[in-house]
Amino acid sequence: MKKIAIIGGGISGLYFANILNSEKKFEYKIFEKKNNYNFQEGYGIQLSVNSIKLLNKIGFKNLPASEVSFPSKVNFIQANNSKKICDIDLTQFNDQLNQYTTLKRSTLLKFLYQNIPQEKIKFNSNITKIENENGISVVLEDNTREEFDYLVIADGIFSKTKSFIFDEKINPKYNLNVALRGKLTGDYGSDISIYMGSNSHHVIYPINQNNEYNFVAIIKKKLSSDELRNHGLFKSDKFLGSLRASLQNTSQISFENLRELKSFPVYVSRNFPNLNKKNIFLSGDALFTFPPSFAQGASQSIETANDILKSILSGSNEYYQKRIENISSINDKSKFNHFSFHLSNPISVFIRNNILKFLSKNKRFLENYLGKIYRT
Repeated sequence: MKKIAIIGGGISGLYFANILNSEKKFEYKIFEKKNNYNFQEGYGIQLSVNSIKLLNKIGFKNLPASEVSFPSKVNFIQANNSKKICDIDLTQFNDQLNQYTTLKRSTLLKFLYQNIPQEKIKFNSNITKIENENGISVVLEDNTREEFDYLVIADGIFSKTKSFIFDEKINPKYNLNVALRGKLTGDYGSDISIYMGSNSHHVIYPINQNNEYNFVAIIKKKLSSDELRNHGLFKSDKFLGSLRASLQNTSQISFENLRELKSFPVYVSRNFPNLNKKNIFLSGDALFTFPPSFAQGASQSIETANDILKSILSGSNEYYQKRIENISSINDKSKFNHFSFHLSNPISVFIRNNILKFLSKNKRFLENYLGKIYRT
């Protein structure tokens, strides 16, 4: 029986473990650095149909209806006057069994975690070395080691494990934006709303059927190296207040009832490492992280995990080729979305809004821009 080490118990790692549960030829162990999961965290995620199809194969469709939401549209709104520009119909990409879904990230993690036998996950795992000359050895802080046939690295954008395997510098870069996340309660509609402002945009969408909404803003902000290293800065009331104030200056929405505020610098991947290691796979953000302007982070984490199992079962080496093509396309679209959402010149904004009105109803364009990703 082949043994697989999964480094990281986030969405990608847990989903991979779930689909391994039905494969009798493999044993697996998840190494997670945290000591537990916080299933009360309220921040939201979006899951497009490409990932919902995969999740439904492991029972996701049986989640209580009260814990998820099914937006039918994406509304594009001018932030400074709250006027709706246009919308995109998401239902054109749905089918009877699979719908675009929004929910709390913790709800998805809880669903994925509940299917993992306790002996299959090791919390508080501090990995100090990976040896891969003859097989794969995972060495922990207490010098214990375990041997595996395959290694799946899914420990996020700042992957420590990746640095043990690949020689070249592959650190992510700060992309001159800060994210501000929070929760809203009330009635902000049943759909996804993108508010486009000057050098910022923010998104509001429901995360369940209890009038709870996810709020996330991406705000242009230059920060020095010292500021980026100062993790306390992003938790300080002064910094959070300055971000809230900068948004309020470009939006007619009141942010007074925003709660559970959290901010962090937005990092993106520079490039792909030299992906030529036998039986070693990068998954999710550990493989590549793109700007958060295309709502594909969670969905791609699930897709990559699914493709890794396909590659292992088939013995093929096409995993990275397919992933690089797909991720490169999403990365280009994410960067373009980010650019267009943040326009500040009035003439540029006028042109963008009119192009959006046209393209939002152009089925050929939508199939090429979104359908190729959603229907993967």
